[in-house]
Amino acid sequence: MLDTALEALPDGRRVRVARLGQGPPLLLLHGYPDSLQIWSALAPLLAPSATVIAFDWPGMGGSDPWPGALTPEHMAARVATLLDHWGLPRASVLGHDMGGQPALALAALHPDRVERLVVMNALVLPDEDTSWEIKVLRRYGMYRLVLRHLARAVFWRAERTFLPAGVRLPEELRAEMWRWFRRREVRAFVARLCAAYEGTLDRLPALYERIECPTLVLWGGRDRHFPPAHAQRLQEAVLHARLEVLPEGEHWMAWHDADVVAERVASFLAASAPILRG
Repeated sequence: MLDTALEALPDGRRVRVARLGQGPPLLLLHGYPDSLQIWSALAPLLAPSATVIAFDWPGMGGSDPWPGALTPEHMAARVATLLDHWGLPRASVLGHDMGGQPALALAALHPDRVERLVVMNALVLPDEDTSWEIKVLRRYGMYRLVLRHLARAVFWRAERTFLPAGVRLPEELRAEMWRWFRRREVRAFVARLCAAYEGTLDRLPALYERIECPTLVLWGGRDRHFPPAHAQRLQEAVLHARLEVLPEGEHWMAWHDADVVAERVASFLAASAPILRG
């Protein structure tokens, strides 16, 4: 597990942060029902060549909520605010799941802040196929009801569909993530986040063509919720993007396949020139 600290912003709100390693800064943006500890296997593997910064999204995990809208563009602005707080003019950014859309928006709308971009296993296209669970939640807006009343079922289903068959999170990590997700206020925040993302997903593809930084689209070949077709189309939309699909990767491959993910990410970050289309 990663050592964490609560850092106070000038307005008094606190953000839970884990920081380790040496080298150029790399921000890790998690999804749900995660906390920053979903990076507990990956972050130490990246630390020898990067200053890895993982944080709980404001309103999730141990971070205090912030006021305001929750679209990917607004979430990207929150990342920019944190970069300012940490005195970082630029950083590389890795976004997974619901951290992927803000990472893309940050690179498109704040290009001076993003050195390199990695996107993993996220809902990035409004019209691409997804799992039946995602279809139902999106089509009927059922995330509000499900997140309010079926928290344990959501968490149970995530663990069983985000990992290879028979693989479970270690008890300490499961307990840490459930500790936060079980809180009603966290799930209410996630429901608002889902609504904001769904309401703006149609316009996100227009941002992708504005991304100019080197980009790695790193996907799990066995992601049951967002199949690799999402990754293929995202790679085609982003100018300097490379696509890598990990054949055995599931949705939480940053944990269950951390060695392979770390090798691909570290290699990408160490590249000396932009990656051009072949």
